[in-house]
Parts: sequence; C-alpha cells; structure tokens
Amino acid sequence: MRGARARGHEVVGLCAEGPLLDQPRAEGFRVIPIPMARSLNPVAQARCLAALHRVFRAERFDLVHAHMPISGLLARAAARAAGVPRIAYTCHGFLFNQPGPAWRRELALALERAAGRITGTYLTVSEEEAGDARRLGIHPGATPVLNGRDPALFRPDAAARAEVRAELGAGEGECVVLAVSRLVRHKGYPELLQAMEAVPGAVLWVVGERLATDHGEDLEPWFARAEAAMPGRIRRLGYRHDVARVMAAADVFTLPSHFEGLPMSVIEAMLCGLPVVATDIRGSREMVVEGETGFLVPPATVPPLAEALGRLAGDAALRARMGAAGRARAVERFDEAKVVGRSLDLLGL
Repeated sequence: MRGARARGHEVVGLCAEGPLLDQPRAEGFRVIPIPMARSLNPVAQARCLAALHRVFRAERFDLVHAHMPISGLLARAAARAAGVPRIAYTCHGFLFNQPGPAWRRELALALERAAGRITGTYLTVSEEEAGDARRLGIHPGATPVLNGRDPALFRPDAAARAEVRAELGAGEGECVVLAVSRLVRHKGYPELLQAMEAVPGAVLWVVGERLATDHGEDLEPWFARAEAAMPGRIRRLGYRHDVARVMAAADVFTLPSHFEGLPMSVIEAMLCGLPVVATDIRGSREMVVEGETGFLVPPATVPPLAEALGRLAGDAALRARMGAAGRARAVERFDEAKVVGRSLDLLGL
C-alpha cells in the first residue's frame, strides 16, 4: 500500500475490522471494514461477498488486488461481478496443499481454477506454489514475488539483546530458542515442546497467541505438561509489537510447521542473524539452506527436531556462522523494498 501510494496511486484497504488497522489509518490510508470470516460457513461468506460487491460497485476501483485463499476467492468473484477492469491476486498458500479430507482438497483446487480464470495478474509468495499454479492449470502466468521484511528493522542489535535478555531473565551464556506464530496445532508446538525436553541446555521463548477465530486442538494441555516437565525453561510472551528486539535477543529460531506459504517469521529471524530450524515443507525449504543457514527436519516428528536444536544449542560458533549466512541470504532475496518494487511492477503500477 505504501509503495503504490508512493508511485502516485490512491490506495484503499478492505478487510475485517480490528485493532491492527490503527497503523494504516494513522498513516492516512482509507480502510473500509468488511464482514470477513475465517470460516467455511456459507452464510457468513455470502454476507462478505455481498458487502464486497457493494463496495466495488460504489468505489469503481481500477484494480482490485486480492490476498489469501477465501478472501481472495470472494474478492475476485465480487470484482468480476462489479465490472472491475483489472483483477490481481497474490497467493499466500493453497488450501489443497494443506492436510485434510480428499473432498476438501478437490473442492479447493476446483475453486482455485475457477478464480484463476478471472485473474489477470497472478502472483505467489513462493516459487513452489507458482509452479503448482502453472502445472495444475490454475493460471498460466503465475509468477513468484516472494515475501520481504526491512533489513534495517530486523537486524542484529547488541543493545536490544542485552535489554531484552535482562528483562526476561536470560543469562548471556544461556541458549534461547525462539518461536513466533499463532498458537495453533499446525505450527508444530506439540513436537517443539517435546523436543525441548531433550535439549536441557536451552530455554524456549514463545511469542504469539491463539486468535478467537482459530480452530483445532487447544494447546494449553501441551504447554502445561511441558512447563511442569521443564520448570523455568519456557516463557510465553504473548503478542508483542517489538518482535525485532526479541529476535535480536534470541540465539536460535524455530518454526516446525506442518504447512506454510512463505513464512514472514523465518525472514525476520534470518535478517536478525539467527540460525533457523524449520520443517522440510513448501515455503520454508525455499528459505533455509540445509547445513548452511540452519537445519530442515521432517514435519510432525520429534527426534530430528530435538537433534537439530540440540546441535545448535551446544555450538555457539555454529550458530554465529549459520546466522551470518542466513542474514546475507535474506538481504539478497527477501528485502522488503525489492519484493514490493517487483510486485508493483508486475501489477503495472
């Protein structure tokens, strides 16, 4: 939005109402609230579709650029019905690549193909998903643009490291393993909590919370069991606005997800000079170079995750070497300015 405005365009945001909209509104962006729902409830989605159509008819946008699987499908359908001349989409992950029953994967693929036919510019955040889109007949021109973060914000910071470690009671020689994500099952927390029991020389900081709209297994029993087994070695920090400072204070980053698009948290951690232990899945394996910037382990398994974390926890020199290589790779591939510029060029803005 900032990049398009800097090029002289008027930019309007449409999304569900919430406290995180304070920042774009403070920067002067007009944001129109839409009753979007993270649900497959057809009544809720019909209400969202109707609201989008009304706004598109009233605003007469020149371009609608949609994001995410469900909202992206609805926005493109509403834009086509409202006669918007240019429709674009950025794919942040396909639902048919996620675990689930066969009927849901087939339905998701069919809807992606239908939406792809009314999409002019089709972008993806990962190279694998661009390949999927072309191979599966979703869109012949699917182009990866990747994700990005600001290397000036996410960076090694000795002052922040000292301050945050003092605030959270971490000794200078103590290895801090950091996880940043929503507290949901598919982020791999049960495996991570079990793996940490086999890494006695490290503590785990967890940044994030469970949203009211999140579905699936409650993780509280897993955390309670782990906190009883490892007293004093787990710190749940909740939602934080200073993730860059917390990352600068950590020693290892981990994201043992079962599926991802191209996770921003891994980019942030690499820019902060942290070695990354992630799962060998779409998105993450495009970012982490095995044995060079971190380790890739099989998803939903404990022993390889514990081994990788233990290896890094016990070797400060390895952490430093992998962290430096990770920052160099992230600056080259995942610099926000480069990603935004490439996206705007492809959108013709």
